[in-house]
Amino acid sequence: MKNRVYNINKWMRKSLLWMFFLTVFMSCSDLLDETPKDFLTPGNAFTKPDYIEQGIAGLHQQIRPWWTNNEAQTTIMFTCGTDLSFNGENPGSGVMADYVSALSPTAGSGPYWNKFYGLVQKANVLIESINVMDESAWTNQEEKDALLSEVLFLRAFAYRNLVVLFGDIPLVTEVIDYAKTDFVRAPKADIHKLMEDNLKFAVQHLPVRGAEKAKGRITQGAAWHLLSETYLIEGKYQDAVDAASHVIDNAGYALMKNRFGTKLGKDIFGTGDPYYDLFGYGNQNLSENTEAVWVIQVEPDVVGGDSYASERMYGAAYYRMGNTPDGFLAFRGEFYNGAYTGYTDTLGRPVSWNRPTSYVLYNIWGNGNWDKDLRNAEHNLKRHYYFDNPNSIYDGQLIDWSLYAPGQRANPMMDTIQYIFPYFMKVASPMEHFTDLGRSGGGTTHKDVYAIRLAETYLIRAEAYLGLNKKDKAADDINEIRNRAQAIPVTPDEVTIDYILDERARELYSEEWRTITLIRLGKLVERVRKYNDNPMHPGLNIQDYHNLWPIPQTEIDRNKDAELIQNPGYR
Repeated sequence: MKNRVYNINKWMRKSLLWMFFLTVFMSCSDLLDETPKDFLTPGNAFTKPDYIEQGIAGLHQQIRPWWTNNEAQTTIMFTCGTDLSFNGENPGSGVMADYVSALSPTAGSGPYWNKFYGLVQKANVLIESINVMDESAWTNQEEKDALLSEVLFLRAFAYRNLVVLFGDIPLVTEVIDYAKTDFVRAPKADIHKLMEDNLKFAVQHLPVRGAEKAKGRITQGAAWHLLSETYLIEGKYQDAVDAASHVIDNAGYALMKNRFGTKLGKDIFGTGDPYYDLFGYGNQNLSENTEAVWVIQVEPDVVGGDSYASERMYGAAYYRMGNTPDGFLAFRGEFYNGAYTGYTDTLGRPVSWNRPTSYVLYNIWGNGNWDKDLRNAEHNLKRHYYFDNPNSIYDGQLIDWSLYAPGQRANPMMDTIQYIFPYFMKVASPMEHFTDLGRSGGGTTHKDVYAIRLAETYLIRAEAYLGLNKKDKAADDINEIRNRAQAIPVTPDEVTIDYILDERARELYSEEWRTITLIRLGKLVERVRKYNDNPMHPGLNIQDYHNLWPIPQTEIDRNKDAELIQNPGYR
């Protein structure tokens, strides 16, 4: 069992105090009562460094579901509604099927606003607590600065998401412990300045790789990476190069280019490669994994452990396809508790919430790379499914829809939109399911999840080099990744921002927050219209004004003593 900060029972025993603080913008009606009750304050709730440690554990506990939950908000941040995927389970009216109805002042954006500002509020509680704590409580200045740096990083991360999604936003740096109703929108430049200042402090005082107190804690590498992206947002390209270079060249990280990990010699599909190993169960936190910069901790074997709804969100619902052409169940599945389940432990129980677009399944693998790029190999991107029922004459044969008689399939569109489509195996955990065994995991896995991986840092730096018009250096960084994948190297004249986005799709599908990336670059509307081929709503009815999200109407209505101006296009 790993030593880690995510022990929820300890967190609840020692530091649930801060959970009683007001949530940002006083969103609950009982908190709008202008007669204060007995408030806990930073001065009396967090009086020892150990309590700050537990408060930081609580921040990590709060943000973990942003990666692992099967909520609509999670899928939208990563792929659904971008150029990468649409809802395959319900393409007509599922998640982000229609931007106009899915994203309005009264629908869609509220959960993000509340979650990210909730993190800001809780971070501010800890920041103030650290600053007012008696100096005698600290072992030394280094201890104080390191804990403060981790909180500053997490606050900067929350503001990164807020400022990209919403543009000008209220800048909140103090604890809100009263019914504040006069928020105003600060210019984006002010938010960027706060992020930059916070991260500059963090990179000086966070631990280096390997010196963090527990896996999943923030290190200098993660802070340098986020600072580099912040500089990109500000258009400070040389600063972005320099910050990314700290991670790539000076922090002990390196791309994994040789096979590694806990499953060597046990490849489910008979073969593998270093990219495949990056996503194997148990490999994310290994000290030999020099590519992991920030890993979200999951795990089933610790108190307070969680699950990752990766298979549910990203895989094809193969078990729903029905029968073989000769009338037997297409997938008999595993034998469990005296019966066959209909699910295979190799594929789990997906729901098709993210059906990849043709762009990410086919278009980006062309130009001679289809059989070369290891990321497109069958063990990484499964394109072939086989009937699994010995009672059928088709058992073991490749599933081919042409085998069915005309009219035999009730809804042919669902055959390739929901039931069978290529499956990025990086999100799956073949033969590693620990719960809901009768349904092969029920759509969940227990792998730890990359929040930042060094490959993305290379692409951040490539983007910065492109901003400096140093296409040769941008190509060099991209080719570090492509060489690992044995893909044809890119030439400097081929490097554009769209090419970098293509490479991010090849390398980081299901890892990067694609919505944040596209809005940051002003590319969301353009690329959704061009590449999202939802058969019911091609282009998802996205409008030009959707490149910024709407301020939730509830926040505008509550803010009675000042005007929170809505973003253009929303009513």
